[in-house]
Amino acid sequence: MFLEKIDSPEDLKKLTIPEFIKLSEEIRKFIIDTVSRTGGHLSSSLGVVELTIALHYIFDTPEDKIIWDVGHQCYAHKILTGRRDKFGTLRQDDGLCGFPSKQESKYDVFNTGHASNSISVAVGLAEARKKLNQSYKIITVIGDGSLTGGMSFEALNHAGDLKSDIIVVLNDNEMSISKNIGALSSYLNRIMTGEFISNTREELKKMLKNIPAFGDRVYKAAMHIEEAVKGFVTPGMLFEELGFQYFGPVDGHNLNHLIENLKNIKKLKGPILIHTVTKKGKGYTHAEDDPARFHGVSTFEIDSGASTDTGSQNYTDIFGDTITELAEKDEKIVAITAAMGLGTGLDKFSRLFPERFYDIGIAEQHGVTFAAALALGGLKPFVAIYSTFLQRAYDQIIMDVCLQGLPVIFAVDRSGIVGQDGPTHHGVFDITYFRHIPGIIVMSPKDGNELRQMLYSAYLYGKPAAIRYSRGKAHGTEIQKSFNEIPIGSWEKLKEGGDIAIIACGNLVYPSLTAAQELEKEGIHSTVINGRFIKPMDREMLVETATHAKCILTVEENALMGGFGSGIMEILSEEGIVVPLKTLGIPDIFVPHGLQKTLRGNICLDTEGIKKVIRQWLKKG
Repeated sequence: MFLEKIDSPEDLKKLTIPEFIKLSEEIRKFIIDTVSRTGGHLSSSLGVVELTIALHYIFDTPEDKIIWDVGHQCYAHKILTGRRDKFGTLRQDDGLCGFPSKQESKYDVFNTGHASNSISVAVGLAEARKKLNQSYKIITVIGDGSLTGGMSFEALNHAGDLKSDIIVVLNDNEMSISKNIGALSSYLNRIMTGEFISNTREELKKMLKNIPAFGDRVYKAAMHIEEAVKGFVTPGMLFEELGFQYFGPVDGHNLNHLIENLKNIKKLKGPILIHTVTKKGKGYTHAEDDPARFHGVSTFEIDSGASTDTGSQNYTDIFGDTITELAEKDEKIVAITAAMGLGTGLDKFSRLFPERFYDIGIAEQHGVTFAAALALGGLKPFVAIYSTFLQRAYDQIIMDVCLQGLPVIFAVDRSGIVGQDGPTHHGVFDITYFRHIPGIIVMSPKDGNELRQMLYSAYLYGKPAAIRYSRGKAHGTEIQKSFNEIPIGSWEKLKEGGDIAIIACGNLVYPSLTAAQELEKEGIHSTVINGRFIKPMDREMLVETATHAKCILTVEENALMGGFGSGIMEILSEEGIVVPLKTLGIPDIFVPHGLQKTLRGNICLDTEGIKKVIRQWLKKG
């Protein structure tokens, strides 16, 4: 077992390339065994095992900086940088984070979790290094998916202009190359990155330029020939036009080629891009055959690949089924997502209506404006994007959708506490960033049936609308087949009681109702209201409730600042109603990773926590 001997990247330097091949197999098995128990990002991490070994072997980390774009492919990196013994705690309560974390290790340069920012980080570090007269190397690893994000090209453009001394490793796990072309390309690039050839090329440039009278013309002609040949053999012309030296494609699973290329590239200066080709899910048949399903997985059986996470239907599935059913009735309905067709439940829609499904890549800004234009042209767009990723299109939501009153429907998946993916993925800011925008309707369902009716209602409203719903199993009973429009701004009273009024929204309505029912046995009588419309609120029901209630508790799974409770206080202030009021939600913190149940319990956002808050408050009062 070579893996047992690796406690830091320094230990890698004691091994031979044949031993690296064995180590790669051991790391893959270790990752598969662990993720089958913890869940996590499997396909992407399996695809970069050899690349990770080569990077840590050639470069002197942590002095040299490796930046992982998104970071969901960093499992081998964590294992090789002293965290092997803790890897079994991956994504668990108080365990290892599933993404790079500066707080966790000196080898993690930057906290990541969102795509397309790694090259910007590299360019900034390069400028800081230059101004402080330092000499460490900066390497960023970015996937071809992340390269669809416009921020990547903004950074590439800036790096070329600054002539930043950085190495960008483009991990291409979609494009396949034949063995012959791959072998030739690897051979050519091993030669072309060698010191001798690089020095010879520079000397040749000088010599050509110094030819009397014709030097510049001969040099330009030679450059055009070189570019034409490269453009014919490789896809590197785009990057070279941006100011990068391009090398590749390189087989990302061939350690001999990887190591020799990186060894030579390490000696070069300026912006460099090395294009590696890898296979997502490498080494695990089920992940190789279906890399999308094994991109982010819950627990599963290794032999069959079958999920061991069973139970009732989740919100994502209900959304997917409902929009598909609506689309069968109306051919103007279209669906847009940002590289998350499977994750947002649109896989069924995409199969049935491929011409009405748009995956715009990791480009949320473009996706929102694209949807606005579709609505302007007479279509009925549903935009399905995770809450935390939709933040990146904030300006477009305001300027391109709401300012123009266009009927775009945002299906905001993964709202609230997401769980094991941690602070970069918790959707705890969407009420705040939606609620203050004029002209938009914001809803949150208490259960699966209500999500279905909200989607139908939003389809009928003809206005900008957002529906936020949680990751995981949906509350409620069997899904109703019928569709019923919910009046805009209407709340739902679920229970009457004279001691306290609990106004909850979304997935915390049922825990609030259960808490009220259990407190009834202790002599505490509660009114419980489903505040399903976050904007506009049911002003009539709120005023009536506040007029008669002794006190009000608001409950939400969102940041308290600018959230649901804040909206209730604003209305009461406008109405001149004074009543004791307490807000329960996400305090002014970044919620860490862990199990949803644990994280909610830690901040009293579960039945027991709600009961505890009410008991303490009423007793104190």
